[in-house]
Amino acid sequence: MKLTLTISEVKTQLKSLNHLDDPLVAELRTDTRKGVQSALVAFEKRIQKQIIAKEAFEKRFKYEKSFWSTGNQYVAGMDEVGRGPLAGPVVTAAVILDESFDLIGVTDSKLLTANEREHLYLKIIEEAIEVNICVKDRDFIDQHNIYHATQLAMIETIQGLQHQPTQIIVDAVPLDLNIPQTTLIKGDQKSISVAAASIVAKEYRDHLMDTYDKFYPGYDFAHNKGYGTAKHLAGLKQLGITPIHRMSFSPVPEYK
Repeated sequence: MKLTLTISEVKTQLKSLNHLDDPLVAELRTDTRKGVQSALVAFEKRIQKQIIAKEAFEKRFKYEKSFWSTGNQYVAGMDEVGRGPLAGPVVTAAVILDESFDLIGVTDSKLLTANEREHLYLKIIEEAIEVNICVKDRDFIDQHNIYHATQLAMIETIQGLQHQPTQIIVDAVPLDLNIPQTTLIKGDQKSISVAAASIVAKEYRDHLMDTYDKFYPGYDFAHNKGYGTAKHLAGLKQLGITPIHRMSFSPVPEYK
């Protein structure tokens, strides 16, 4: 069968395809037009990228699938955001997924754009069995130190779940709980549940810092999220500290 599609129509058709073995693809390979062959190359790159992403997704699901296979129905992925900033809270999140979860784009929140994170955040909230968040403010952090404050926030997050997990996958921070735990270094790159938790925690905290930027202008919180950037330090020097600055973090006390 000889194709009579224009190059524009070929591109439109290829956008709707998701398999390299589609009969249309085989037919297009015989088309000698340069525009068609360029469209095929772009199509093949897109499909290969999808295949790689799917394989990576399945690999990051291996811990959850292993636990599910041994009868652990509720596996909670845990992560935190905000241990390093000079200002703002630390936020922890726990996410419980099931085998139907299929958001291939879920990975370490630091590897995603702001638009990707926001889109995935909304989809995670929609598709997860349960999501829980805990926020600990400046006073709590200064009282307990950031590491212990993070641990306590994570414990509170788990205890607040309606579906109590029988297994926890946590990113690098061991928790004093009578629940079996798998502690992973860079867990948000190795576990889908932890990656989902990292996205939820980061999006929640980022929105908080955007709000704080309106209450405390001059520190560039909307962009630095409380980290010690040049603009943030310039704001501290000019305006002093705010109620969300951590007094236990250097150099914040210098600006009191």
